[in-house]
Amino acid sequence: METVFDAHVDPALVDRSLADSTLGSMWLDTARPDHPAPSGPVTCDLLVIGGGYAGLWSALHAARRHPDRRIVLIEADRIGWAASGRNGGFVDASLTHGFDNGKSRWPNEIDTLEAMGMENLDGMQAEIAELGLDAEWQRTGMLSVATEPHQVQWLEQAAAEGQGQLLDREQIRDEVRSPTYLAGLYSPDTCAVVNPAKLALELARACRDIGVEIYEHTTATRIDSGGAALRVLTDGQAITCRQVVLATNVFPSLLTRNRLFTVPVYDYVLATEPLTDAQLDRIGWQRRQGIGDSANQFHYYRLSMDNRIVWGGYDAVYHFGRRVDSAYEARQQTYRRLAAHFFITFPQLDDVRFTHRWAGAIDTNTRFCAHWGLAREGRVAYVNGFTGLGVGAARFAADVCLDLLDGARTPRTRLEMVRKKPLPFPPEPLASVGIQATRWSLDRADHCAGRRNLLLRGLDALGLGFDS
Repeated sequence: METVFDAHVDPALVDRSLADSTLGSMWLDTARPDHPAPSGPVTCDLLVIGGGYAGLWSALHAARRHPDRRIVLIEADRIGWAASGRNGGFVDASLTHGFDNGKSRWPNEIDTLEAMGMENLDGMQAEIAELGLDAEWQRTGMLSVATEPHQVQWLEQAAAEGQGQLLDREQIRDEVRSPTYLAGLYSPDTCAVVNPAKLALELARACRDIGVEIYEHTTATRIDSGGAALRVLTDGQAITCRQVVLATNVFPSLLTRNRLFTVPVYDYVLATEPLTDAQLDRIGWQRRQGIGDSANQFHYYRLSMDNRIVWGGYDAVYHFGRRVDSAYEARQQTYRRLAAHFFITFPQLDDVRFTHRWAGAIDTNTRFCAHWGLAREGRVAYVNGFTGLGVGAARFAADVCLDLLDGARTPRTRLEMVRKKPLPFPPEPLASVGIQATRWSLDRADHCAGRRNLLLRGLDALGLGFDS
C-alpha cells in the first residue's frame, strides 16, 4: 500500500532545487562571539559541562538562584553548535515528547506533566521577554495534519481528549493550502517557534551578564571525585568544583554507566530561499503555525522570520556503534527524499530552491523523552534523552538538575518521570539490529494504514513503543 509521499516527483526538479544549497545549518550562519579556553586553573562552585540549551539554562538559573556562587560553563566546541543550533526551532509545551507518549508511560501523572509543560512554556516566554533575548520568539501554535485516511481518526481522538481544535479537509486547507491535507488539529497555545541558534547565543549573553564564566574549546575528559572537591580534567586546565551539571546529551557521557541509555539518531533538514509575497500567497499559512504530519515517519516544518520554509524529519538514521560523526551529515539520498516530499506537499512552489541542507544527531532513549539522575555522592546531576523535542523541555530539565543538586524535594523531583530511568539499549550488535527492525516496522505501519506489527505491539507492551 502506497502513501501520499510515494508519489513520483520529477528528478530534474529535485536536482534543480538542491543544486546551489550549502551543507550546514542556516541558523549558524551568523556572527558568534568567541569565549577562549581558560589560561590557568579554575575553581568554582558549580561547573556546567555542555554549551547547549540544557547547559545554558542550568547555568543561568543557577546564577539567578545563587548569585553568591561562582558558576562556570565549558563547551568542547562553540556555544550552540550541535543540536541547539541545528533543530527546527519548535518550542513545544510537552515534556514527554507528546501527549500519547506521556500518557502511555505515566497515566497517573499525565495531567500534572501537561500542566507543568504549559507552565514551563509560559515561563520561558516571560523570561525571554524579561531578559530581552532576541530569539525571534513567535507563539504560533501547532498544526498537526493528516495526510492518510487512518490519520484522520487519530486526530479526531486527540480532539476528543482536548488536545486541540479539529479542522476538516476544507478548514485545514483554508489555513495552509496543500493537496495532501485531509484534516488537521490546531493547538493555538502549546507551541512557539524561535531561531534556535539565536536562542543559544542570547542565553549565553544572559549568562555572561549575570556573572557566569563561559569557556569554549574546552573538552572535559574525566570527572575525578576522589577528594573533598570534584576535579574535572579537560584537554587544557583542570577545573576544581563542588558540583557539576552534565549536559552533554548525545555525546558519550563522562559517566560510563550512562552510555547505554542513549543512542545518536541523525535527523535531516532543508531550508528554502526566502519566499516572495506571491509565493506565500499560493500556500496561505497566514498564522505561521508550526506544522507536523501524523505518520510514524513524520515531517516537521515552519516559517522563519524572513519567510524561509524550514523542512525536516522523515528519515531518522542510526549508524552502527553509536558514533557521532560529521561524515553522516552528507546523506544525499535523504536530502533528495526530503526535497521530493516538499514538492508533493507544496506542488505550487516548484519554483522554490533550497539554500541550506544540514543534519545533526538527536539523543534518543527508550522512552523518547528526558531522564535524570545523580552520581558521585549526589554532586553530579545529569540529563539525557530529549529525542528531538528539547528546545522547551531543556529549560524544565535544567531546573530539575538544580533541584537535585540542592537536595530539594519539589513537585518536579517528585515526578515518577524524574525518579525512574528508562531501560538501557543493548550493546552492539543487538542495538543496531533492534533499531533497524523498529525503523522498518514503523515504515511498514505507515504503509499499512497505521497497523502495528508484532514487533511494535511487543515494544508497546514493554513500554518501549513510540507513538507520539
